[in-house]
Amino acid sequence: MTQAVNRRRFIKRSVAATAGLWFVGCRTQPRKQSANDKLNIAVIGVANQGSYNLSNVAGENIVALCDVDDTYLAAAAQKFPQAKTYNDFRRLLDQRDIDAVVVATPDHTHAVAAVAALRSGRHVYCEKPLARTISETRTITEMARRHKRVTQIGTQIHAGTNYRRVVELVQSGAIGAVREVHVWVAASYGGKNRPKGELVPKNIHYDLWLGPVEHRPYSPEYLPFNWRHWWAFGGGALADFGCHYLDLPHWALGLTHLLSAEVVDGPPVDSESTPPWLIVRYEYPARGDRPPVTLTWYHGGKQPSLLGSELTAKWKSGVMFVGGKGMLLSDYGRHLLLPEKDFKGFVPPPPFIKDSIGHHKEWIEACKSGGPTTCGFEYSGPLTEAALLGNVAFRTGRRLEWDWRLMKAANARESDAFVYHHYREGWKI
Repeated sequence: MTQAVNRRRFIKRSVAATAGLWFVGCRTQPRKQSANDKLNIAVIGVANQGSYNLSNVAGENIVALCDVDDTYLAAAAQKFPQAKTYNDFRRLLDQRDIDAVVVATPDHTHAVAAVAALRSGRHVYCEKPLARTISETRTITEMARRHKRVTQIGTQIHAGTNYRRVVELVQSGAIGAVREVHVWVAASYGGKNRPKGELVPKNIHYDLWLGPVEHRPYSPEYLPFNWRHWWAFGGGALADFGCHYLDLPHWALGLTHLLSAEVVDGPPVDSESTPPWLIVRYEYPARGDRPPVTLTWYHGGKQPSLLGSELTAKWKSGVMFVGGKGMLLSDYGRHLLLPEKDFKGFVPPPPFIKDSIGHHKEWIEACKSGGPTTCGFEYSGPLTEAALLGNVAFRTGRRLEWDWRLMKAANARESDAFVYHHYREGWKI
């Protein structure tokens, strides 16, 4: 059986399964709009990061709000009294006047919400990572392609000027051909024991918060803030920050699909909780005349030894490109060519990447015009898959030889348990 046939079958099964055991009855065709028209936007998840997203789209018509916490929902509704309110996003999607949907829920409900919104004909902005598992991510990516909707992932740093200047330096050859990249973040989650269950507060619709995840007793250790510590809901620091920091090398070097992922070092695997620190090595293939790339990820305070003591203290999180002519160090807002003495008097190339009008605004304007976004799901799908595969390698304990077309590690069938989503009865995508 060919790889192409296998891939087509997966996509066909995934798309067919979106009917699931519940049905989003409203299918819409986006309204034809001029630049002066306002989008009718629904926001799923209105507190914390959802509140940030809501504030960034507030210039449009906010027509629907959804949250499983009645307290958060009431606070958002006071700011947008014209919006209808829901606890269940599936009921929200039945509202016919919605043009576009922002998904700002925890990772474990990204896929069920985003796929349902795409299937119903709406444009989608989804927080990062795109989903909790690789199979969910692939389904979302293919659903967006199939329905030709305008999409954007919540990698807001992509819109900043610093990333653009770094990409220009790399792509103009300032440090020569890049074969090695190091990415590190100070963040740490996990290393926890599963908490005991408690009574569910009256303001929280806990079963809806769980969504497709197998039932477990409520604990304030899970929501609203700490769910990233647990495999059931997220993927720790790698899933949280991978799409932000891996974005820069993916963009600058044109990286997409992986050849392999393996853990260099890490704590013992825990079946419940994510690793508080980890070092993962990724291998990417050559792209045209650009060489293969080895990328090493570090989190939880681990950093590459090539930084040296002075830079280690100053750059707690960052990206290091290692090229044939030098190195380029960057984080969200600054960058540095190394060794500094070799680049004394260096004149950077004239900017050739246009400044962003704003990450959310890009999506809004594209929804109106049909134009592209810079982090649509066709780009951010493979980016998310790369981040998630590092966690799969950790949980499997194997070097994964990755076949992205088949979505399989040919040498480690046991990895399928972590690649593919498993939903409780009543939930499908």
